[in-house]
Amino acid sequence: MVEQFVGKWTLVSSDNFDEYMKAVGMSFATRQMGNLSKPNLIITVGDDGVISIKAESTLKTTAVQFKLNEEFDETTADGRKARVGHSLLKNGKLMQKQSWEGKTTTLEREVQDGKLTAKCIMADVVAVRTYEKAE
Repeated sequence: MVEQFVGKWTLVSSDNFDEYMKAVGMSFATRQMGNLSKPNLIITVGDDGVISIKAESTLKTTAVQFKLNEEFDETTADGRKARVGHSLLKNGKLMQKQSWEGKTTTLEREVQDGKLTAKCIMADVVAVRTYEKAE
């Protein structure tokens, strides 16, 4: 059920994110901004099944809208032109896959014990960002 993801989430911890950004190929300046950013995630689902994920921070706000199991072209926050798809796995995780220039990264989002975790995976590099529901 995608409804468990709906709400406003505040970043409370970020482990190994710089290494993940390096593995994806982000520049030093982009990584510096990424490390300083403490985004809030706002996730909504429309009546038409369109899921919206907005990441708001003092540095930058990005937003993406999609339907499950439909691929689309996206220019990522760091400027990569990627083919992106999202699916809801049987275990309740929301899986995002980005492919560009022969590379692939995945983000696994899940809600457990009132926290949303985003596991960012690029080859053998794994970063985990944890969010708590905002009041």
